[in-house]
Amino acid sequence: MENTLQQVKENIEKVLVGQGQTIDLLLTAILSGGHVLVEDVPGMGKTVLARSLAKSLSADFGRVQFTPDLLPTDVTGLNFFDQQRGEFVFSPGPVFCNILLADEINRATPRTQSSLLECMAEFQVTVDGVTRRLERPFFVIATQNPVETLGTYPLPEAQLDRFLMRISMQPPTREQQVTILERFRDDEPLDALEPVCTREQIVALQKQARGIHISRVLLGYIADLCEASHSLRNVELGISPRGALALLRACQSYALLQGREFVTPEDIKAVAPPVLAHRLSVSGASVSTEAQLQAVDGLLRSVAVPTEDWTK
Repeated sequence: MENTLQQVKENIEKVLVGQGQTIDLLLTAILSGGHVLVEDVPGMGKTVLARSLAKSLSADFGRVQFTPDLLPTDVTGLNFFDQQRGEFVFSPGPVFCNILLADEINRATPRTQSSLLECMAEFQVTVDGVTRRLERPFFVIATQNPVETLGTYPLPEAQLDRFLMRISMQPPTREQQVTILERFRDDEPLDALEPVCTREQIVALQKQARGIHISRVLLGYIADLCEASHSLRNVELGISPRGALALLRACQSYALLQGREFVTPEDIKAVAPPVLAHRLSVSGASVSTEAQLQAVDGLLRSVAVPTEDWTK
């Protein structure tokens, strides 16, 4: 099954150049059953990343362009009266898919943003008192531009906490930029991308990730990190129990992605920044992603890494 994950990564890399670490984190998130917030400036390939993943998994892809006038029913769907049938009929919204791209999510009003809360947390949609389950896997990739803030509605803590990770694309080097230009000069690689994995395989891999061994020693390390986060300077709100569980799921999935059956301290340190940074409430006049990442870096340096045998 690990070969399947490598095939998915290599398939996405046919389109995206120099984004190996970003793809690893994206696959880690979907294996964990979580969701991802991609925060980056326009033109870095956020949409292409989402579409490449959907095509690689042979998954149904949905996209919502979030705008201030978008309504919750534009996302979840609504009941309308069918005159021919003489009854109300449910018209499903774009959320009924496997991979949903919530583009520029912070441009929608808080009311519309909150329409995703139930979908992301419980994998279901409730409209007019009727609950409908979402087909697994269900994976939300939301994007937002950190630079342009005019006409935006910052995501509240409750919404941010629903995302397993917040990640950014890696700026290409000069050589990678040349490769991108050559690759897209005469063709559109995304159009030629073929599936290398089924939805059923991803669901099976999600179950396998839950079985990856993590020793009690490393569980204690996660607990120590979360406890220490409440004592960090300039941090008003530390990591919640849900954040601790998110870190646990992420490091299990990351270990599986690396081809191992057990978690190492390096796995925890690798996924801690994207999992924990957006969950820290940092004080200051201008709270930025960089300040939150620096807080996580300080957290990792302040908590001792276990030296006991963590393979058992």
